[in-house]
Amino acid sequence: MKNFVYILGILFTVIACSTSSKNSSLATADPKSKTVLNDTVRIANDSLEYEVIIIDNGFSFWLASRAYPRNYHTQSYLETKNQFYVIEWNNRVLQPQRYNPNLYEMRIDYDPAINYGYEVNYLIYNYMIYFQNTYKQKLGGYVPSR
Repeated sequence: MKNFVYILGILFTVIACSTSSKNSSLATADPKSKTVLNDTVRIANDSLEYEVIIIDNGFSFWLASRAYPRNYHTQSYLETKNQFYVIEWNNRVLQPQRYNPNLYEMRIDYDPAINYGYEVNYLIYNYMIYFQNTYKQKLGGYVPSR
């Protein structure tokens, strides 16, 4: 297996578990509100051998309702922003005494030399925006409040 990139997968699982004690099971739904209690976004490509798993309560709803639509930004824009955000994220992982170790638990393995495609970059970028707005963190630069 070449370059398995479990970008954010375990980290988001831990964040989702630590920030939400509301989930009683992975696939239960509230029949009154018809909302799913657990958000999971998964993108995989077996030929390139990568996988992105994002598990965070509210992300799917935020992505559908507040994120810029696909193709609003170019892939190169998303790659540039992702590289910047991931570098800052990884710096914070290495400084648990300074930054909340419950938010920054795991290093993100994002290689700018690999073409992950538009969809992966779109999801990572939007998760970073969602994360910064939801947890009131600033990874640097302008963060849209969408």
